[in-house]
Amino acid sequence: MLKYELIPLQLLHQGIITTDAIFSPETCADEVILLTHDEGYLQKLELQGLSDAEQRKIGFPQSPELTRRELTITQGTIGCCLHAINEGVALNVAGGTHHAFYDRGEGFCLLNDFAVAANYLLHEKLSKQILIIDLDVHQGNGTAKLFEGNPKVYTFSMHGAHNYPFHKEKSDLDIPLADGIKDESYLELLEIYLEKIIREAQPDFAFYLSGVDILETDKYGKLKITPEGCQRRDEIVFTKLHQLGIPCTVAMGGGYSPDIRNIVDAHCNTFRVAKEIYT
Repeated sequence: MLKYELIPLQLLHQGIITTDAIFSPETCADEVILLTHDEGYLQKLELQGLSDAEQRKIGFPQSPELTRRELTITQGTIGCCLHAINEGVALNVAGGTHHAFYDRGEGFCLLNDFAVAANYLLHEKLSKQILIIDLDVHQGNGTAKLFEGNPKVYTFSMHGAHNYPFHKEKSDLDIPLADGIKDESYLELLEIYLEKIIREAQPDFAFYLSGVDILETDKYGKLKITPEGCQRRDEIVFTKLHQLGIPCTVAMGGGYSPDIRNIVDAHCNTFRVAKEIYT
């Protein structure tokens, strides 16, 4: 997607980051992917063995380049985790592929980068209790299903009630939002439930999916959140996690405004807010 190329360029242009703040990951190792995903499904991705029906469910035609991109994005999220443990926060310019399940992909997601990274942290004993904060407009159905019944990972999704996916999985806490919700109501709900989930989860590490498809300009989102409201959302999340000393890895998630400048600006604001709060 074009935004993945434009976000780092805009961040550099605006002086939000410098080149030494950017790292380019390798692809994620199979053994790490298999902490989360089915071996047969991974082989299908690597050997271009997806059926036509499986490709339609994902929404992309299979290709070696697409598989490599997903493996790179996933390793990028793991790299962000390792950086965040030391520095407090790290952001992936891509990621947030929360519609990928154990043995299948859907909704433009092949591998679930947050789930793979969370299981990696647990496996390596770098974390004992993880919180996933998913504020994309679409429910993180794959993430919810992957961690269903797992007490070590608390999943929270605040999403459009009448948006994709039309069959919702059960997160530890789901907050479905009415179409047309505006800044004040949205942010009030976020502040209330962010307190609740942190209190219940008691995390030592957090993942934050900062999708900008909540914007009123988004062609699929159905919500009425302004750019200022979207930025305030990021401020609320980062401020609370920073105050509590909870390291955080961020992925950009969705954004489908017709004017790509709206998407890139909103994503760059997430980086700007993180820098302001953590430095």
